[in-house]
Amino acid sequence: MSKVLVRSGLIVSAMTLISRVLGLARDVVVANLMGAGAAADVFFLANKIPNFLRRLFAEGAFAQAFVPVLAQYQHKEGPDAVRELIARVSGTLGGIVTLVTLLGVIGSPILAALFGTGWFVAWLGGEPEGEKFLLTALMLKITFPYLWFITLTALSGAILNTLGRFAVAAFTPVFLNVTIIACALWLAPQLTRPELALAWGVFFGGLVQFCFQLPFLWRTGNLVRPRWGWHHPGVVKIRQLMIPAMFGVSVSQINLLFDTLIASFLMTGSISWLYYSDRLLEFPLGLFGIAIATVILPALSRKHAGTEPEAFARTLDWGVRSVLLVGIPAMLGLMVLAQPMLMVLFMRGAFTTADTQMAAVSLLAYSSGLLSFMLVKVLAPGYYARQDTRTPVRYGIIAMVANMGFNLALAIPFSYVGLALATSASATLNAALLYRGLKRQGVYELNAKSLGTIGRMLLAGIAMAGTLLYLVPPESQWLAWSLMERIQWLFAYIGIGAIVYLLSLLLLGLRPAQLKSA
Repeated sequence: MSKVLVRSGLIVSAMTLISRVLGLARDVVVANLMGAGAAADVFFLANKIPNFLRRLFAEGAFAQAFVPVLAQYQHKEGPDAVRELIARVSGTLGGIVTLVTLLGVIGSPILAALFGTGWFVAWLGGEPEGEKFLLTALMLKITFPYLWFITLTALSGAILNTLGRFAVAAFTPVFLNVTIIACALWLAPQLTRPELALAWGVFFGGLVQFCFQLPFLWRTGNLVRPRWGWHHPGVVKIRQLMIPAMFGVSVSQINLLFDTLIASFLMTGSISWLYYSDRLLEFPLGLFGIAIATVILPALSRKHAGTEPEAFARTLDWGVRSVLLVGIPAMLGLMVLAQPMLMVLFMRGAFTTADTQMAAVSLLAYSSGLLSFMLVKVLAPGYYARQDTRTPVRYGIIAMVANMGFNLALAIPFSYVGLALATSASATLNAALLYRGLKRQGVYELNAKSLGTIGRMLLAGIAMAGTLLYLVPPESQWLAWSLMERIQWLFAYIGIGAIVYLLSLLLLGLRPAQLKSA
């Protein structure tokens, strides 16, 4: 079982690595085109709203509800019942998302006013900042249909993941990044408003992703004609699981939108600085945290359907140890190398040295919560695989309310950095509640062996961070270097950090066999 999970995790991580590298390349192009100015703030907000709804209708709540039910059908029902379920789910979900998409396009000014309240108030007062509100409403009309494409893409990906074909879904986001880069390079120079090219990149990126997965779904024999099935037993079960999961799994997204709303009242550039720092955080989170969560959800669902509680707990323990193995050095590395990374990736064109300084501080704040973000991704499937969505919802609501309080308390003294600190704090609270709940239910608890392993990981991470703090030069030296020198030295320091971490693990007695065993 462990070898299968490791292999699947490596496949997803490899495909995700390609996607994340291209995602960083996309952000480099966007930073060069727009920097951290008003147009960048608007694009990031217009892109964030359909992505938030994507978490509700697609990759987040839907996948957490759909995969356990589909695994149960595959375990207990025949192929015809599985195809009937897929037909009913795709027809029902597609119908709902079509309506939501139409409403979103028509009501884009309302959404722009709701999530960019500061800009809307400025527009009402006739202030220059009001132009951001008008541009946001226009961009949303272009980006919102992305929700329709990506929701059905996520449905296809969930089916393929349940069948053990993880590579296709993990590779699919590559096409979004390629499309946005292409539009930024070739379409933007042709438009009077270059930022609109990025919005069209989002639209066409969603279309290409949707079309890419259809042949793979057809080869599995599960490309069926969608049919409305609101009262189909499987759809009813998914609805019952999905509605509360929409709150639980999307807590971080709701928090990010709340951050954006507050940031619209702060100085120009706040949304962009938060975005660029969040993008660097998303790299290890997607590469490891989400990848491991993706492969253990179907495995946990099968263990629950087959009534194997001990194997269920071992799988969950493997997931926790795996994300901490890579999450600890990733967190500390981001903290130590925050500004050098931002310099190498984004400091060109419209993105200035001052922007790297501002974004580095918010990256430091976000990084403090990286382990918590990863643990939430791994611990939440421990509930969803058992078709328990209500418990994580309660915890999610508690974390969301706490985040709002943290935002109000920290945004005034620390501005946009306070928003990043609040997000990290609420994620830590959410992870702690999820673990406590699993422990109280007798589902999963860290044993002495796992705690010892994690302790050695922490000591190795501290050794790595101390070495980097000693070796990494000050900002003035990074500015004096050319771009190629910055790249060479950044990779050198990352390599040194990795070597120190791995050697420290070996010296502390940790062996690969201890990490593979489940």
